[in-house]
Amino acid sequence: MGGTTMLSMFTRTQIIGAMARKGKATYVGSGKENSEKLNPILGGVIEVNPDALQQADVVDRERRAEAPGSCYGLHGIPVLLKDNIATKDKFNTTAGLFVLLGSVVPRDAGVVMKLRRAGAIILGKASLSELMDFRSLTAPEGWSARGGQGNNPYVLSASPCGSSSGSAISFAANMVAVSLGTETDGSILCPASSNSVVRIKPTVGLTSRAGVIPVTPRQDTIGRPICGTVADAVYMLDAIVGFDHRDAKATRKASKYIPSGGYLKFLKKDGLEGKRIGIVRKPFFNFGNNSALSHAFENHFHTLKRKGAILVDSLQIANIEEILSYTASGEGVAALAEFKLSLNAYLRDLVASSVRSLADVIASMRKIRF
Repeated sequence: MGGTTMLSMFTRTQIIGAMARKGKATYVGSGKENSEKLNPILGGVIEVNPDALQQADVVDRERRAEAPGSCYGLHGIPVLLKDNIATKDKFNTTAGLFVLLGSVVPRDAGVVMKLRRAGAIILGKASLSELMDFRSLTAPEGWSARGGQGNNPYVLSASPCGSSSGSAISFAANMVAVSLGTETDGSILCPASSNSVVRIKPTVGLTSRAGVIPVTPRQDTIGRPICGTVADAVYMLDAIVGFDHRDAKATRKASKYIPSGGYLKFLKKDGLEGKRIGIVRKPFFNFGNNSALSHAFENHFHTLKRKGAILVDSLQIANIEEILSYTASGEGVAALAEFKLSLNAYLRDLVASSVRSLADVIASMRKIRF
């Protein structure tokens, strides 16, 4: 990807330092420029914020004036959001659906409110597997009607995985410094793995689901930071966790376990010392004849041990096949029922929309011809 600014290769600390010298508008502009060059090939971004440079100019002036908070947190950091995370601005929030184009949300999503308070600039909306990969069992990973097919930046013919495909693609291709996704069942872990980026999956309720197009409240967790380092992911996590009265039941319970002072204090070079880590080889590390993949993971295990971790190897989990089966575990039946109820509630809450229920969405989509 020659000719692009290596925006995602810098840590948050490096970006903050450079922005102090050059101005935040420089880095926001770099993100937009990279997106314009690479997005036609990779399809990682659905929309770019038309006001991003103006917003960056504002935070530059705040820094020069030494306004409170202008040198800390996420002040001026450009962030890309998955297209199911609502923003009350010029963006659409569609989950990749044409039928939600032009719909009006009542307010920012809970995690977006926290990002704005931390000083972040919303750079754009990331592509995704349409309707959070819940439209079809056979749709291609990373495809949506609005975004087209998202492509893995390392190997264009390889799957980017989903559903938070664009969030991972865009960071891996240096189009953004930070991106956020959502997960119900592997929707951030898989794209992050396929596109070689760092990710954190928060416990359900640690981050608010309010204002996010849902699948199921039992499993949805929002705002997983996709970054280049664990430290950057933790900075983002600290910014978005906490209680939200619009997702009160889940966030109230989880907020009790947020450590005083946040998670940054756990970033220690010797943090693995004495930690017990289970290795469930079956079915996760059975690579067959792929000796290169097997060798890579064995090297990772060796690194963990060298850093002081205690590996409990070949850990057995009873009924693992049933637990992982979408049908045998009952997850599929429950998720389908909860999806209908949750999506209907989200659509009813919109200020304006051509669809107000899952039935409306299905009927409208049947009229669209590609």
